[in-house]
Amino acid sequence: MSKMTLGSYPHMLGFEQLERLLERTAKTGNEGYPPFNIEQTSDFSYRITLAVAGFAEEDLSITVEDRQLVIRGRQGDDSADRVFLHRGIAARQFQRSFVLADGVEVGEAAMENGLLHVDLTRSRPETVVQTIQIKKG
Repeated sequence: MSKMTLGSYPHMLGFEQLERLLERTAKTGNEGYPPFNIEQTSDFSYRITLAVAGFAEEDLSITVEDRQLVIRGRQGDDSADRVFLHRGIAARQFQRSFVLADGVEVGEAAMENGLLHVDLTRSRPETVVQTIQIKKG
């Protein structure tokens, strides 16, 4: 059985990058921590919201690496001064990645009531009409 690729279709030229993007997205994993929402706030904007209760702003980092939004959280270990009878709230680190399409830019990020909001905007696509001249042989 052969693997079908976008290059196998003669009318889809130059979509190799899309195929690599899909493969990279599939490899990011689907761990459920922390939970998140993605909402469309307008025709050209989105908001990613992560539930980061227990994390302070200095415990979080947001970077864009090779068209990939990466949100990391790492809490300091302050349990040396405390004695827990039960510890049900984990202080674990996380990394969430979101692949960004061309034209999507990261705007601002804000913390509110244990939720981290990251706003994204997508530039409006331009309609391009180009006439190609035919040279005589």
